[in-house]
Amino acid sequence: MTPKVRPKKSLGQHFLTDLTVAERIAATVDGWLGEPLLEVGPGMGVLTRPLLDRGHDLTVVEIDSESIDYLKANFTELEGRIIADDFLKIDLTALYGDRKFCVIGNYPYNISSQIFFKLLDYKDSVVGCAGMLQKEVAERIAAAPGGKVRGILSVLLQAWFDVEYLFTVDENVFNPPPKVKSGVVRLTRNSVTDLGCDWSTFRTVVKTSFGQRRKMLRRSLAGMVGSTVVADDPLFTRRPEQLSVADFVRLTNIIVESRQSQR
Repeated sequence: MTPKVRPKKSLGQHFLTDLTVAERIAATVDGWLGEPLLEVGPGMGVLTRPLLDRGHDLTVVEIDSESIDYLKANFTELEGRIIADDFLKIDLTALYGDRKFCVIGNYPYNISSQIFFKLLDYKDSVVGCAGMLQKEVAERIAAAPGGKVRGILSVLLQAWFDVEYLFTVDENVFNPPPKVKSGVVRLTRNSVTDLGCDWSTFRTVVKTSFGQRRKMLRRSLAGMVGSTVVADDPLFTRRPEQLSVADFVRLTNIIVESRQSQR
């Protein structure tokens, strides 16, 4: 008897039911065939099947016990490759060692941002990442400088990845249907190995800037840099969503140099 899987609101589960959409999402990682691929939250395997059919070296991580039982019963080729755990708690270095890998998923809406923040911790190992998430979050990740939806994730991810918003998915192809549309994105690791500034400080500057996104940077970053520096550099007259990654790198270096000169 095939185990039943009930969508659980607490896990942010909305199971994709349209096989055509699943095939389109699976096709987004065709360029990474041969690299180990980790699927997050496979549920009932609607995306898992086309990924396996394409020949991917696939491992899946799933927290829902009903989904795990279903996958074990219906995907015998995944024996030994079903990780019953919370993706946010997994040590991916312990899983892959020094190997490069890719990530894909129909990501649970309630933790999608956390998933991408976690991937930043493995930016030197992740060849690419693709999948579906809430349209609003997908658009934010891909937002160019100047866009109103540009935010912390936009800048941090675009520092290390080329980000593409690929297509939109309607609500009616899910069980249960979500109240919002979904968007499919693809992130491909760029050639950057040295950002040109301290990464930890860069993250702090970006997060602090967007913490008061309606204010000019001279006000939101007042506690990080001296007033003379703010007055001298026109960069501080802008708002965070207007800045490119390169602008934030320059801003970070200005702040670091200012702190050093005050010692």
